[in-house]
Amino acid sequence: MRVAESCTSMRERLVEFSREFDRWLDAALSACDGVPRRLLDSMRYSALAPGKRIRPFVLVRSCEIAGGSREDARSAAVAIECVHAFSLIHDDLPAMDNDDVRRGQPTNHRKFDEATAILAGDGLLTLAFEILTRGALDTARGAMDGARGGLDAARTVRLVRQLSEATGPAGMIGGQMLDIAGESQSPSAPRVKRIHEMKTARLFEAAARMGADCADADEPVSAALARYGHGLGLTFQIADDLLDLTATLGDLGKHSGKDQAAGKQTYPACIGEEPSREEARRLAESTIRCLDAFGPEADDLRELTRLVVERRS
Repeated sequence: MRVAESCTSMRERLVEFSREFDRWLDAALSACDGVPRRLLDSMRYSALAPGKRIRPFVLVRSCEIAGGSREDARSAAVAIECVHAFSLIHDDLPAMDNDDVRRGQPTNHRKFDEATAILAGDGLLTLAFEILTRGALDTARGAMDGARGGLDAARTVRLVRQLSEATGPAGMIGGQMLDIAGESQSPSAPRVKRIHEMKTARLFEAAARMGADCADADEPVSAALARYGHGLGLTFQIADDLLDLTATLGDLGKHSGKDQAAGKQTYPACIGEEPSREEARRLAESTIRCLDAFGPEADDLRELTRLVVERRS
């Protein structure tokens, strides 16, 4: 199969997955009782905005590849997308990247207001952990009643730890801090790699490892999938750096050219546009090799990696 055909097939699969996943996400948000209407509307606006759902896809497929089921991964997949939506809301705020458009529609603080957007991001972040732990509580109650199914407490603790570490001050949030600080520093490849690892790759890595944890996989399986997720996240971010140089608002769903204008630490700023493309391709191939132990079952994750490099949006 040629790369173009493979990418087309993967795009179709992502669209199909997104339809199913958005029903899960909608159901989780609809189950939020007692939330002020405006706050819930703001949370739903960003979380349910059209997106590729790559992180939950990686999580669900990692679970299935590791021997688990789609249902095993459902709560964790919704949780990680809530965290991702939180990060986008806060990234777009005037104090951060000050963006007006996200996913082809006004950013949350433009649609609502800045205070509501901050609270919506906070709400989605904390909801993620409520969703993760809710399943364990339901399982514990079921066990007392003689029922079985769902994730046990030990697996839930692992999931909470993975997601909190990937999101927190040594993960995505810390990466955002370095990203802001980098605007006043000269371009540096080691610096940009660290930012990309913390701000982007950690959450992709968590998605893959959380999927393996949902399946209660052995450590070698979890570690291999985590390496894949980490490499995919770095590849994704280099591609994103390049898209900011070349894509239109219609392609990207947000304004391009902002990284360069803000003096962001990016691979193109450090090593140039074409060397960055070569680095993304090289990294994609090494990422794909992390899946060697999984055979044809992981072909869609291999296709996803190629799509990330070739994507135009």
